[in-house]
Amino acid sequence: QVRLVESGGGSVQAGGSLRLSCVAFGVIDSTNCVGWFRQAPGKERDGVALMYTFGGDTYYADSVKGRFTISQDNAKATVYLQMNSLKPEDTAMYYCVASSSLCNLGTATDFGFWGQGTQVTVSS
Repeated sequence: QVRLVESGGGSVQAGGSLRLSCVAFGVIDSTNCVGWFRQAPGKERDGVALMYTFGGDTYYADSVKGRFTISQDNAKATVYLQMNSLKPEDTAMYYCVASSSLCNLGTATDFGFWGQGTQVTVSS
């Protein structure tokens, strides 16, 4: 059974940094795209950062470009999200995702595998 398990969330002040980790347990056949979505209270889930498991091309939401970096360690079946210069508007539940489809920040429904989420809270 496939499970995605996130860690690394927490509470920080604006300007601070956090690194999220996501470990994939089980075998994800033909996984093509991995990454992160987030959901703030009362809002829809939004794509934050995605990358292809082979080739490593990355994609970022405009709101996080230059501040967040996605990376992976295939040997550890782990995906990371380094978040720097955090802002209060980054406050959300962050979800690790995986899909056999193309990377598309705008299509949460393409992602068949989701973690349970890790909360990130940024105070001003």
